[in-house]
Amino acid sequence: MAQNKLAALMRKIGYQFKDEKLLSLAMTHRSKGAKNYERLEFLGDSILGFVVADFLFHKFPHLAEGKLSRMRSSLVRKETLATVARELDMSSYLILGEGELKSGGFNRDSILADTVESLIGALYLDADFSVASEFIHTHFSAQFENISDESTFKDAKSRLQEAMQKRGMSLPTYTIVETMGEQHNQRFTVECVLDDMPIRSEATARSRRLAEQKAAADVLRQVKQVNEQSK
Repeated sequence: MAQNKLAALMRKIGYQFKDEKLLSLAMTHRSKGAKNYERLEFLGDSILGFVVADFLFHKFPHLAEGKLSRMRSSLVRKETLATVARELDMSSYLILGEGELKSGGFNRDSILADTVESLIGALYLDADFSVASEFIHTHFSAQFENISDESTFKDAKSRLQEAMQKRGMSLPTYTIVETMGEQHNQRFTVECVLDDMPIRSEATARSRRLAEQKAAADVLRQVKQVNEQSK
């Protein structure tokens, strides 16, 4: 990775690597060659799992193991990690092989999620556990704040679909309204529409899936408001 990109990434994560080659390796996908982030990903996955488990254990002392396990799964799942990666603009720092570049691997949830774990592993090796843990608590703070023992662990699209099915209404439709930017840095605007209710919403994000989720969440909010007003 070019020196200026390394410097920019270190500024984003708020940590200066002593071994910058380690950071570069954490951003290198296996499509680029044998030296890639997979071993770091393995290490980071374990550290992330432990930090999340420790957080949940102390925040919810009354919960049984089964519920804690489901909550942990929701916090470390691919979609959650990809959201963190996009907030850090990790796609701009990925090192991919030609094939993955052409197929848009820089915007794929699975690859973005992997890089978050590999970065955590690299932070641990370059510094120590406390630095890796601080990174997790900082960049997963929104997820940590929103998790509760009432969480359903279902995404907005799933919850909206279930809400419509319970009412015997047609399912929501999603349409791409606009695609902006260069291929490596695209943004998608998606509209979610309910045919049986005068409700719609548009949302923009770095992936179609995330834009759909954001639009669905807003539509779901509007549906709840209509229900409360009709009571």
